[in-house]
Amino acid sequence: MSAPLLKIEIKLGYKLLLLFMGILTLYASIITAMYDPQLGAGINALAESMPEFFAVFGMQNPGVTLLDFLINYLYGFILILIPLIYGIIMCHRLAARYVDRGSMAYLLNSHYSRGQILGTQIFVLLSGLLILVAYGVVLLLLCSHFLFPGELAVPEFLVLNLGLLSLEIFLASFCFLFASLFNEIKYSIGLGAGISALFFLIQMLSQVSEDARFLKYFTPLTLFSPEQLIQYEAPALLRVILLLALAAIFFTAAWAGFKKRDLPL
Repeated sequence: MSAPLLKIEIKLGYKLLLLFMGILTLYASIITAMYDPQLGAGINALAESMPEFFAVFGMQNPGVTLLDFLINYLYGFILILIPLIYGIIMCHRLAARYVDRGSMAYLLNSHYSRGQILGTQIFVLLSGLLILVAYGVVLLLLCSHFLFPGELAVPEFLVLNLGLLSLEIFLASFCFLFASLFNEIKYSIGLGAGISALFFLIQMLSQVSEDARFLKYFTPLTLFSPEQLIQYEAPALLRVILLLALAAIFFTAAWAGFKKRDLPL
């Protein structure tokens, strides 16, 4: 790993991380404050009256507990999308931007190898995702404690976020792979971002009706099962391990491909 490059990336990237933490604060705090145990039955009735609308955003089962509420309104869409967008931007900044601007030559003229340079960038990417998800965990724990003391099932909540982090690492590794293998922006970032957006679209369509339910097998987002995770179901926990294993494969492929890649210097 390159310590000088790490310092530069931290200096360049902390403002972006703060921005996304601010966005996360806005959405998470407002939605948590909207929880009302007395309205649980009413929300369920509303979901039953407009099932297609709620299903598109993964809100087909609102539930009545605080954890059910958070899963329904945050972990079905918002808390997946925000770190994903951060990851896509960081993949561009950490891998594709240097090649696109012709700055990679300066990095390669240092005494650090390609593998060390890319390893540093992967570390920065994973650190940012970890900080963002961990911040969301602490934020929701504090909001729940002060607004609804004793309502949140903390152990199940932590397991849920372990699954979320695994999903975000997987999606980031998928985007990083393309950013490391291609020279042109339309491929290096466009493919990762475009296919990730397609994953969301497929998941939305799979939740709309029974006829489209088979589409869930065509998106890795299905591997993240919040309702099953909080029940500690073995298949859901195994899928978390699978996400991390796939992420390791993608990062390894990105590292190996970047080392052999013909860079336009």
